[in-house]
Amino acid sequence: MEENPFREDDLDMRNRPEACVLVIFGATGDLTHRKLIPALYNLAADGDLPVGLKVVGFARREKTDEIFREGLEELNKKVSRQGHDDGLWEQFAQSITYHESNFNDAEGYHRLKERLDKMEEEGASPNRLFYLASAPEFFDDILLHLKDSGLNESKNGWCRAVVEKPFGTDLATAQHLNQTVNNTFQERDTYRIDHYLGKETAQNIMVLRFANALFELLWNNRCIDHIQVTCAEHFGMEGGRGGYYDKSGALRDMVQNHLLQLVSLIAMEPPADLSADGVRDEKVKVMKCLRPLTPEDVAENVVRAQYTAGTVNGEEVPAYRREDRVDPGSMTESYVALRIFIDNWRWEGVPFYVRMGKRLPKKGTEISIHFKHAPNVLFNALSGAEAMPGNVLVIRIQPDEGISLGMRSKRPGPAALLQPVKMDFRYQTSFGKSSPEAYERLLLDSMAGDATLFARKDEVETAWKYIDQIEDAWHKSSDPPKMAEYPAGSWGPKEADLLIEQDGREWRRL
Repeated sequence: MEENPFREDDLDMRNRPEACVLVIFGATGDLTHRKLIPALYNLAADGDLPVGLKVVGFARREKTDEIFREGLEELNKKVSRQGHDDGLWEQFAQSITYHESNFNDAEGYHRLKERLDKMEEEGASPNRLFYLASAPEFFDDILLHLKDSGLNESKNGWCRAVVEKPFGTDLATAQHLNQTVNNTFQERDTYRIDHYLGKETAQNIMVLRFANALFELLWNNRCIDHIQVTCAEHFGMEGGRGGYYDKSGALRDMVQNHLLQLVSLIAMEPPADLSADGVRDEKVKVMKCLRPLTPEDVAENVVRAQYTAGTVNGEEVPAYRREDRVDPGSMTESYVALRIFIDNWRWEGVPFYVRMGKRLPKKGTEISIHFKHAPNVLFNALSGAEAMPGNVLVIRIQPDEGISLGMRSKRPGPAALLQPVKMDFRYQTSFGKSSPEAYERLLLDSMAGDATLFARKDEVETAWKYIDQIEDAWHKSSDPPKMAEYPAGSWGPKEADLLIEQDGREWRRL
């Protein structure tokens, strides 16, 4: 058998991550403990972490390095993708230190600069990666103090900033944040992180389309009837999340960033190359082609709803308005469904149905591409064929990452009976291991200077421009659409079913 002439290194076109000092603002928070540190630990376990990486946690609580490490270790034992090895952790933890300061304390940043300069003199990398994992109300303070203290520049290396979502709460606040960021770091050194883009299946969308002629030839309005994007969550406002969520809602928390990013990956044209800007240029073009919405359009094409009391996985749960830290008179949606049109040559007339909801029966995110039906003659003219699902390509983003293609086949036996079947690809089965966590890939990319999977300034602002049309119709219109309701544990309100059923279609169940 001929040996494969390609090595894995030959096929990896990304830049290599470089050693740096990673400063995490908000280091005592949940994101750092549950996502960032476990991601770095798993990279170390895989041998992918750059040699010489140092981590400095920046937060206001009084802690020693040892106490900080102990808290990180305790949670890493619970959430690490590859389990916890005491020997590896002990080695890994030596690179982690703690810096106590308030986010608005200028002196704390000057002390941080002195500390990083001293670390560099002692042999640490001159490259610096600042990760804003704090609450968004502190972003301005952090960025302004980084600039005032001179931390946004390094004489011998690079300086970059990773900014967590939300990137503003509307177009105006997004523009303000972008201006503040760009006053401190150049756009090429700014990494707006959307963890959905770090998921393996989301990354695989472009490969599926552009490395397989079969699919790209069919990827247009001549062959595709409609596309659905679904994000279902079974949990509600546990863990005190109600205070944040009630000021955000499903549309701003999930659709503006995660789900519109998935839509743009599905709908984009082939990029000129695989550079960060080559890919993001095409995604922005999709955003700019989203059909504008008047308040009347919003009433016809968007459904918002809140869950009422119900049962999820056998457990009785309260209504949204009775959740902890939620306003009893809240008009914040826990569910949203949209019918989106992209006005360009490829997608003219193809509706994209997008929905996101809390307290649904199960957790999962998927994209389903529904191809047009074959003519109702020959086998499709047989009794029962009209009730069968047609050809549907399903891209499962989470939790069971994979891709499946539904088709019709003859059932074994003498009779000509049709039966729906699936060709199914699962990451776990095909590759023998689970997919890396999204933050693992994104942290490596930020260290490598690869911004392909990060949102660019104009992406963020164009998405907000579209979302603001809906928010304004809901909250600033003289005749806003009503808030629908659905029982917790159901698949959403009847109004969302009518949204798609009036087009002669139905929602696909996960």
